[in-house]
Amino acid sequence: MKKITLGGGCFWCTEAVFQRLKGVEHVESGYMGGQLANPTYRDICTGNTGHAEIIQITYNPEIISLEQLFEIFWTAHDPTTLNRQGADKGTQYRSVIFYANQEEKEIAEKSIKEVASQLYSDPVVTELAPLTTYYPGEAYHQNYYNGQSSKPYCHVVITPKIGKLRSKYASLMKEEYLSK
Repeated sequence: MKKITLGGGCFWCTEAVFQRLKGVEHVESGYMGGQLANPTYRDICTGNTGHAEIIQITYNPEIISLEQLFEIFWTAHDPTTLNRQGADKGTQYRSVIFYANQEEKEIAEKSIKEVASQLYSDPVVTELAPLTTYYPGEAYHQNYYNGQSSKPYCHVVITPKIGKLRSKYASLMKEEYLSK
């Protein structure tokens, strides 16, 4: 198993997308990239800690490649908006890839150049940064969409992302999520 850490705006949104992929064993929402030790959601929401809302994806590279995960990352959020995803504004919602080693960084750079830049006409502003201390999000943030999909935010913002995933990447989705 391998891990990759991505920030694409609201972690509820990205968590829901990546949980549905074959080869993804676990997705956990959390925080990374800031100065405050042991931040809480309330701390992060101020936009003053430097942390991003992120997800840590544990995946099997024999089933899904890092390149495929990055391609889905580019389609699951807008990597051309600085510190913003939809109505969510602030540095905590920035587009960021936290890499663990030079190989991950190079794969990310190649994906930005060859995939993301082809999908968007505006420049990609995704930050590439080395892994820093990971802080898991509070329990109520974990697996959020799967338990709250009828809530207005989930229905309006996350459900369309799941639909887009299903229409573009059905072959990469776990069977149980193809009709949900």
